[in-house]
Amino acid sequence: MVVAYVLLIVKPGEESKVAEKLRHMPEVKDVAIVYGEYDLVVKVEESSMETLQNFLIKKVRAIDEIERSSTMISLK
Repeated sequence: MVVAYVLLIVKPGEESKVAEKLRHMPEVKDVAIVYGEYDLVVKVEESSMETLQNFLIKKVRAIDEIERSSTMISLK
């Protein structure tokens, strides 16, 4: 199991819309709208690094309201 935290910057005013889209994805375990450099913190669980990569490329990058992302892989 691979656990990752995806930090997202979204277009202004689109935080709730993006959070709702992400909450409907089975890979997403938690979504938090936050203040600071990033707008959303998303906890993702995948079976492997390959499936995580596919999720990020095919699903996260497909959301037009997302401007930038940064992914942190959990070690434990």
